[in-house]
Amino acid sequence: MKTLKDWRLEHHDDTTVQLRVHDRHLICINILDNTLFRVRLLKDGAWRLNRSWTVNPDGNTLPKGRSSDSLTGFSCPPYKLGWLDGQLQIETSALRLTVSQPLQFRWEAFVDESWKYLTEDRPTGAYMLGVKNHAHAHYLRRHPNERVYGLGEKAGLLERTGRRFEMRSLDAMGYDAECTDPLYKHLPFTLTQTASTGSFSLFYDTLNTCVLNIGQELDNYHAPYRSFTADDGDLDYYFRWSPQLLDLVKSQLALTGGMAFPPRWSLGYSGSTMAYTDAPDAQDQLIGFLRKLENEAIPCDSFHLSSGYTSIEDKRYVFHWNNDKVPDPAALTKAFNDAGVRLIANIKPCLLRNHPRYAEVANNKLFIQDSESDTPELSSFWDDEGSHLDFTNPDTLSWWKENVTQQLLNLGITSTWNDNNEFEVWDHGARCVGFGEEIEVGLIRPLHSLLMVHASWEAQSQHAPQKRPYVVTRSGCAGLQQFAQTWTGDNKTSWESLRWNIRMGLGLSLSGIYNIGHDVGGFAGPQPGPELLLRWVQNGIFHPRFSIHSWNNDGSVTEPWTHPSAAEGIRAAIQFRYRLLPYFYTCLWQAVNNHEPMLRPTFLDHENDAQTYADTDDFLLGRDLLVASVVEQGADKRRIYLPDNHAGWWDYWTGQLHAPGTWFEKPVSLADMPLFVKAGSILPLANEAMKATPEAQVGRTLALFPQPGSFSCTSLIYDDDGESKDGPHCITTLLLTGNEHSLGLQISHTGDMPVPFPQLKIVLPAGENRPLNYGGRVIEHGGLITVGEAS
Repeated sequence: MKTLKDWRLEHHDDTTVQLRVHDRHLICINILDNTLFRVRLLKDGAWRLNRSWTVNPDGNTLPKGRSSDSLTGFSCPPYKLGWLDGQLQIETSALRLTVSQPLQFRWEAFVDESWKYLTEDRPTGAYMLGVKNHAHAHYLRRHPNERVYGLGEKAGLLERTGRRFEMRSLDAMGYDAECTDPLYKHLPFTLTQTASTGSFSLFYDTLNTCVLNIGQELDNYHAPYRSFTADDGDLDYYFRWSPQLLDLVKSQLALTGGMAFPPRWSLGYSGSTMAYTDAPDAQDQLIGFLRKLENEAIPCDSFHLSSGYTSIEDKRYVFHWNNDKVPDPAALTKAFNDAGVRLIANIKPCLLRNHPRYAEVANNKLFIQDSESDTPELSSFWDDEGSHLDFTNPDTLSWWKENVTQQLLNLGITSTWNDNNEFEVWDHGARCVGFGEEIEVGLIRPLHSLLMVHASWEAQSQHAPQKRPYVVTRSGCAGLQQFAQTWTGDNKTSWESLRWNIRMGLGLSLSGIYNIGHDVGGFAGPQPGPELLLRWVQNGIFHPRFSIHSWNNDGSVTEPWTHPSAAEGIRAAIQFRYRLLPYFYTCLWQAVNNHEPMLRPTFLDHENDAQTYADTDDFLLGRDLLVASVVEQGADKRRIYLPDNHAGWWDYWTGQLHAPGTWFEKPVSLADMPLFVKAGSILPLANEAMKATPEAQVGRTLALFPQPGSFSCTSLIYDDDGESKDGPHCITTLLLTGNEHSLGLQISHTGDMPVPFPQLKIVLPAGENRPLNYGGRVIEHGGLITVGEAS
């Protein structure tokens, strides 16, 4: 590649500044918001790919994509353009970009009434372009006090400095959660916290394989740097500044289209295993699972139907039912639906060469086409070769939606599990229809994952137009969260996976992918032992997706009752998950409506507490719950840091208040799940562990966790029917106040839904002795209040 040096100002208008580089290439700088600039480098002044599918601020991008020149959805505020000492300056009220010779960008933020240094490109060789190809690179100066986060589900430490990461989606079964790279998803997004000027994010809008080097590489000829490199496509990045990391996370979600609002039942326990559908008597095995749930008193709202139902011998054939294993699919789905357990069917985007419908699909040219012949591409898939469907072909989208509907939804299956959708097509030049403009697959591999998910989502939406769809995907790129829940793929059974998966989930959350989880118990490898399975469940119940899923190498099944010695503890954990559902559902609603992350590293809400940046197994669920899972074998104590929230943390189980900004060592037995509640919070809880549908709720408890001394705190609870699109809802506002001598509670409601729980049980921590006043009377611990009493 050749370094770009010389440039001149060519043009500027109300939204854009254009630089001509070496009288040949073009840099376009879009001023999209006071804190958001976009930088595009166009080789020879032309796009390599003239559409974007991941940037979607107005929610109207898919499936055909958005013109790469579009500014729809951005405010594009006024800006100033000027020169200082031969340098070009572009500034808004909050962000200033200075461009100098040779080509280098310097970024400053307006903080405390003055411009403060934020970051800059590498002074020597900031931008590079391929001479005979479309390779490109961007080099940014690296500073010793920076912290870098993001990049999605990457393995290892949550702070990424000193490592190299590749975005190239693979079927990474049995990965090492501490070091394997690459993995399943394509998320070239970083958050950088500076030493003194807030934080900035970089989102590279590319679907091409790329590498982000966060300081692993050193070169004596250059100052310390980090880099982004890709071998094709366009260099197109979004630079945003904020004084707070949390704002950058929320803004990334908004930039990439927001988040789907799945039904409430998606927060329930989801059963799953490969073993049932691999068995010759799959239907009987599956029905047996329902009986076991009832016998073991385990609530369950869904079941992931693994791909064995499509098998012929040991291969998988999407949209093909093996009627030897499953002789009556309609009866199977009816049994599950009658039990209140929805089926989520596994589907795959590749047809093996001997698939019964391969010729039909090939003749209709619904596959991605080989780069050198008018035949379908062939790639390795499920121990054979197959051809991947072309989801940029409108005819393929129609075929897919028709088969999702006819082969699954019409039989009573509720949802789709979009799996094995990494699109490992290594013929870079293989041809895609591109909605009428042919595109090489190497430019858009992760796009096919996104469009597959979108097509499944559309099929489900059209089949049940009044209900919110629930879709699951393993792979994808930025924007997948608009339609689907995801998980960290086929992990392996080990204590290490339990620990490092926590960080992988938080990495996804920091990258704008909130609705996530892990295969509890481990997917690949041996069956987990009793202690490991129990600890994994105790961690998994605090994630949005909670599913025990396995393909154990000894053919065994991992289920809540697998180990009698651990069964009671696992049952208790799952039942506690169900008691937490009102809080979970409110967190889900806040994620959709306010872009608030559900899972949060502790530093996200405590940026001024230096201790929260240390590597930890702890995380927050919403703003109010601090989860400190036990992830060490044989542990009998757990050392926990309680972030400095200026109010304190209540031990949920003991009712003891602990000071903020302190370490605490908690003794733990196998039954213990260390959990702390932020002082000043109110947790809505189900009175009993029932299924996730609101109709099954048997009453609600408000668990009050006051602050010491004088205070005033507000909490919200969101309720609706749990599944309708744009249905009636109720938002309950809870005002908890206090002084040295007493507490007060006020409750109000908004929305078009009747108050769902006119009576509420009130509980306070054992360590709280102040009387609680509501409606003119003192409420005892465990007492009932009637909503609507004067408060």
